[in-house]
Amino acid sequence: MKSVERGKLVRSLRHESRRLRLLVLVIGFFLVTLTFVVVSKPDALLFNLNGRLSVDQAPRSLLIRQRVDADDGRSSDTLASASGDPKVVDDDTAGEEANANANARDVIALSLRFTAGTSEEEERMLSSEPEQRKRAVEATASEILGGEDDEGRKSQQEGHKEHQQQKLTLPTVSNYTIHDATDGTDNGKQEDAEFKLTPDVDQRNGRDRSHQAALDNVEWYKPLCDFSNFRANICEMRGNIRIHPNGSLVIYMEPISSSSKRNEQWKIKPYPRKGDELCLNHITEVTVKSSKVAPECSKYHDVPAVIFALTGYTGNLFHDFTDVLVPLFTTASEFNGEVQFLITDMAIWWTRKYAVVFEKLTKYPLIDFNKDNEVHCFKHAIVGLHAYMEFTIDPLKAPHNYSMVDFNRFMRRTYSLPRDAVTALGEIPKTRPRLLIISRQRTRMFLNLKEIVAMAEEIGYDVVVEEANVNSNVAHFAKVVNSVDVMMGVHGAGLTNCVFLPHSAILIQIVPWGALDGICRIDFGYPAEQMGLRYKHYSIGVHESSLTEQYPLDHEIFRNPLAFHKNGFEFVRQTFMDTQNVRLDCNRFRTILLEALDQLNQ
Repeated sequence: MKSVERGKLVRSLRHESRRLRLLVLVIGFFLVTLTFVVVSKPDALLFNLNGRLSVDQAPRSLLIRQRVDADDGRSSDTLASASGDPKVVDDDTAGEEANANANARDVIALSLRFTAGTSEEEERMLSSEPEQRKRAVEATASEILGGEDDEGRKSQQEGHKEHQQQKLTLPTVSNYTIHDATDGTDNGKQEDAEFKLTPDVDQRNGRDRSHQAALDNVEWYKPLCDFSNFRANICEMRGNIRIHPNGSLVIYMEPISSSSKRNEQWKIKPYPRKGDELCLNHITEVTVKSSKVAPECSKYHDVPAVIFALTGYTGNLFHDFTDVLVPLFTTASEFNGEVQFLITDMAIWWTRKYAVVFEKLTKYPLIDFNKDNEVHCFKHAIVGLHAYMEFTIDPLKAPHNYSMVDFNRFMRRTYSLPRDAVTALGEIPKTRPRLLIISRQRTRMFLNLKEIVAMAEEIGYDVVVEEANVNSNVAHFAKVVNSVDVMMGVHGAGLTNCVFLPHSAILIQIVPWGALDGICRIDFGYPAEQMGLRYKHYSIGVHESSLTEQYPLDHEIFRNPLAFHKNGFEFVRQTFMDTQNVRLDCNRFRTILLEALDQLNQ
């Protein structure tokens, strides 16, 4: 009987001993995990770049978010619009919660893998303790929230409901709805054997193994690229990214712990003229792919990368802005200079021409993508630029809701221009409003320029005449434009200088003969209005066109100019733009200048 009781006592002591050992293991795991999270700075793991102001301190507004696939199997509600642009969904609380939960699970898994001396058996034992695991999750989430910039988060979430301000917001891939790749996953695939396969550890520049290992295990759940926009393809990724310019490769390194293989590969020409093969034929093609092998890092960067091209239509002032400067501002200004540009098809003269713009957008030397032999490692990379309609920014889709008002302000500050807005006439006694006439010397010239100047001066303007061409000094021209109240010119690249006009100034576009009103409004009318300028549209009559010297008045070019548009834009350009000049009817045009005077008085 005593032996039976003694046996029970021994078993009870053994059971209590197991419980004590388990409790010690749980407490030890919790302390080690908490130490790792604090030391490793979880904000560096999240790579949250939201909450930064633009270079010109543009006013912050609510970030547009998309519905993304969550772990609960819910599919996106976003549908492509008729133009191919995705629909944007604002204030997606459910999507934010799903992202927050997914990231919290990732950080817990990361902590488990780096807990020293924790065996698989001990992990299973820990996972059987729901209360302890719950506490670990809460502690980790608390550390993440503590690592964020409170002021930046409040600014980003301005306009949200009060309870939403306390949520953990994770960065999204972009302000586009992301779609899975539908083709080309094996297109032009390069063999991994080209590279020396190395462990995913960069020991150069004093980088320690734990930091690199943390990168290896931060997984990007979205597709790498979005080809849904009608004007520009763009790829974006966060995690362990290797950029190998010599191989025209951008590699997203899959986490070591990942059991699935993404098998994503995309070909992208990072210049926003999608579908224009004549233009894109000269652009370097970049391959974006996911992989578990890559060349060894030779240079490590702590800032995001933006890869874009310069060759194309640059050199024409309008294309300088609509193809590069406006999209580059839209894509990179949120980083407040903390971004590295890698430029394919570099044009040194072009980067020198706009050097002050680059100095405002990045604090780092430009990298010539085609001539660089380094293997660059980044935590965040964007290939391509956010671009929308011609010479515009769509604030409903742009990061941080940037708009052309922000771009106009950015250009004025970049070139240190003194006038932010026009002054109403009469506020400064004996001051005449200044009128700038953009002249041209090859096509679409004013044939009666002296007569136009005399008429404008007669009704009260102080007139300035300047020619804008590829050789114009940008800084000088910007100061001239900023000094005027009204700018006028025939449709052409010179009107692009309206980006330097003060707010509420007036832009007058003279439209050549040829049913070109729609094209002209798209290129300059709508952009001017979106910049906060006042826009006036003047379409010339038949008698104001030099085409009357080339064709009889009963020719179809005068009776039905729209019929010529069926032959394509190149034909229209050659017919109505390259061979036409303008002789303004000063009596008729006087009305437009008088209306502008009235607006300046308001």
